[in-house]
Amino acid sequence: MNTRAFIVIFLFIVFCIGCKPDSGNKKVDPELINNPVSATSTEDTSKIPVFEFETENHEFGSIKEGDVVSFDFKFRNAGKAPLIITQASASCGCTVPEYSKDPIAPAENGFIKVTFNSEGKHGMTSKTVTLLANTTPNTKVLTISADITKKDN
Repeated sequence: MNTRAFIVIFLFIVFCIGCKPDSGNKKVDPELINNPVSATSTEDTSKIPVFEFETENHEFGSIKEGDVVSFDFKFRNAGKAPLIITQASASCGCTVPEYSKDPIAPAENGFIKVTFNSEGKHGMTSKTVTLLANTTPNTKVLTISADITKKDN
């Protein structure tokens, strides 16, 4: 096989692999994500979604190293438009947030489940989860903390 034929076949394979259709990703209507508020906006801000959390901080208290603990941060959409959480990111890999990918209708409730693995940690520890949503402001920070005692050997 000559070099030219090899290059053509190689490029064809790369093209086929690279152009694979996106499967399994749920698409959200862009109109729901549109946040009408900006620095120069004169839009009516009364029709945007609003997070209303029961609490934005949770203290697990004293736990042992290696314990895996969870807490549900409960909230209500106190706004007048569907609330969409587009991302939840933790401050470290030991903390895992879970959230609904579906829009939360006005006056409906939702929650962010935060699971913390204390393996390899000790002493007072605090971790954060940052939410990105179509609210104003568009970020919300939740905090968990624990006093971790070393495990007995």
